[in-house]
Amino acid sequence: MKKLSHDEISESRSTLDTLHKVEKLPVIVLLNSIRSNYNVGSIFRTSDGAMIEKLYLCGYTPHPPKPALPACKKEIFKTALGATESVKWEYVKDPIEVIRKLKAEGIKIGALELTSESTPYYNLDENIFPMCLVVGNEITGVSQEILAECDFSIEIPQYGIKQSLNVAVAYGIAIFELRKIFDCKV
Repeated sequence: MKKLSHDEISESRSTLDTLHKVEKLPVIVLLNSIRSNYNVGSIFRTSDGAMIEKLYLCGYTPHPPKPALPACKKEIFKTALGATESVKWEYVKDPIEVIRKLKAEGIKIGALELTSESTPYYNLDENIFPMCLVVGNEITGVSQEILAECDFSIEIPQYGIKQSLNVAVAYGIAIFELRKIFDCKV
């Protein structure tokens, strides 16, 4: 076993110029009112790794600054390591607007949230695609108003005394499980 160098790893990866040729995971992700720039940056980087279709940043979720604005959100760039360029993203203040638009396009909406009817992430199947995965605030999670718009919810069972994982960690577990389900389907 030999550790691969950065150059050796890069040989098998897409570039910004070839990204449009790669089949994306048929998942759109909606982040609603995430507080931490670091969590947003981490989610961008994980989204690149899973090759999602698009990321919607909603509510007060921080988003990469436009060039004319002060660089007050450097933490996103630092944590994302360039994924803000490789992941298609858009800021839309109202998450309900995005959800209703996606539903009208036939996309199923699933919340990453513990609910009375949530399905463990490891019990999902290929019938959930295409889908939008809704990820909520670090403290309050996905709001009841947004849950009312969702078709299903996904949970990551907890076995300790804490009720949840860090939002970026939970997202990583969920999105790579979705990637696994999609890859096994193809």
